[in-house]
Amino acid sequence: MMRIPRNCMPFLFATVSTFGVGDAAYSAQSDSQIRQAESSTIVFFVVFAVLTLLISFWAARRATSSSEYLTAGSSISAGQNGLAIAGDYMSAGAFLGLSGAIYASGLDGMFLAASYLASWPIVLFLVAEPLRRLGKYSFADVLTHKLRERPIRILAGASTLVIVSFYLVAQMVGAGELISLLFGIGYAPSVIMVGLLMIVFSTLGGMRAATWVQIIKAILMIGGSVMIAALVLARFGFNVSDLFKAAVTNHPNGNKIMDIRGFAQDAVATLSLGVGILFGTAGLPHILMRFFTVSDERAARVSVFYATCLIGLFFAMLFVIGYGSIAILRGDATYANASGVLFGGNNLAPIHLARAVGGSILAGFISAVAFATILAVVSGLLIAGASSAANDLVVGLSGRHLDERMRLRISRIAAMTLGVLGILLGLACEGQNVAYLLALATAIAASANFPLLLLAIYWDGLTTRGAVVGGTFGLVSSVVLTAMGPTIWSKVLGLGPAIFPYDSPALFTVPLTLLVCWLVSIATAEAERDRRLTQPSVAQYAE
Repeated sequence: MMRIPRNCMPFLFATVSTFGVGDAAYSAQSDSQIRQAESSTIVFFVVFAVLTLLISFWAARRATSSSEYLTAGSSISAGQNGLAIAGDYMSAGAFLGLSGAIYASGLDGMFLAASYLASWPIVLFLVAEPLRRLGKYSFADVLTHKLRERPIRILAGASTLVIVSFYLVAQMVGAGELISLLFGIGYAPSVIMVGLLMIVFSTLGGMRAATWVQIIKAILMIGGSVMIAALVLARFGFNVSDLFKAAVTNHPNGNKIMDIRGFAQDAVATLSLGVGILFGTAGLPHILMRFFTVSDERAARVSVFYATCLIGLFFAMLFVIGYGSIAILRGDATYANASGVLFGGNNLAPIHLARAVGGSILAGFISAVAFATILAVVSGLLIAGASSAANDLVVGLSGRHLDERMRLRISRIAAMTLGVLGILLGLACEGQNVAYLLALATAIAASANFPLLLLAIYWDGLTTRGAVVGGTFGLVSSVVLTAMGPTIWSKVLGLGPAIFPYDSPALFTVPLTLLVCWLVSIATAEAERDRRLTQPSVAQYAE
């Protein structure tokens, strides 16, 4: 059976070399080339680190309640929230990994960007407004609006923490590899340094601090991308046709980089990846948390619209950056070897390109922004995990009411604990293939969270047992099938041919989860009808 080539997978898989995984050995030449911008990078890095700490101390003075700490008191404007959501999505994996995918395979990489952008209308039209109207701290609030609290919160809490953990490990390994590469320090000190910074930032500042860091990071990321794209186009007299001609001439695949070919090799694998991308976004905890930071449903809808426009602009700039990297970097011995592979890995394409068109200062700025994306995304992950731990797991397991002070204390302890766990797992996963962690997180979000949200919002027949059985099925099946897929089974564990032939199981697990929820709900409708009539509202339970 033919499968999608590795260099045509989305950055969920392509970011392996973004963070040095698969490029463990660098020549002395590649190290020296990458570190030429070290001084300017350090300056930008220190400035941003100090700025984030100042923001966290400022926000800490206001984070005196759980609502302020977890949702910024629902006082973020639609425009600010749109920038923050865009910042959440413009991760280092998107910036570095997707640029590298375009550098390696051309339009196949850009096809992936379009797939991710297409996931936002689903968020806009299906979940944004209902989530804000029914929720307060986590997406479990929507489910418990008409289902029994305790089992639903336990399931939602477990699913959220699993997704957050996989994303967190990948970000920590990425931060360690990137800082180690740029500054020439060891991997372990890099992970510990980044981990401590994020723990202090997230524990003190909460959602308000995370929001403002995301806003600043989004502005810097878009600004840096526009700057690189403009300088690239200036090289070709702002003639896009000349840029494409140069890229086609430099790339060994020639005109094939202007056509989507890799995805035609296995339609099932492509469709499964697409399902995970399209529906996974609407189930990611740190994305869903953003809708609780605004005042009402209209603000939630408008913020998604702003975010979609900004993300579209960002991906358009990556289109120019990717093809600009092919046209300018390939064949240049300063940045690539004889076979066209960039020093440090193809996913360092935007950093090398920034140096080629803007010098060491621009390269240092882009490197620091790439690190800032990791810190910003990690802060959002810790807040989402802390919210779920305090409002879902603890409430669900204990079955008792939490007062405001206790909820705030548990949230901060949970954020700190997740941060420490991220450091330990990041140290343990040094040199490992972390791409499957991101793939698994997306598959879980699409398979376990999204179906429950969709049914809870739009189908009155969903029962508690149907949601619990279906959600558990989605959670377990997505983990098991991903573990049995080519990335983990064959490449990570080395156990031979994969039992499950696809990297993403979402094409199978999403409809099966919906089916299980429907079948169990139909079978248990009579038994739960009386219980639902006596079920207290989420407001009564969580106030």
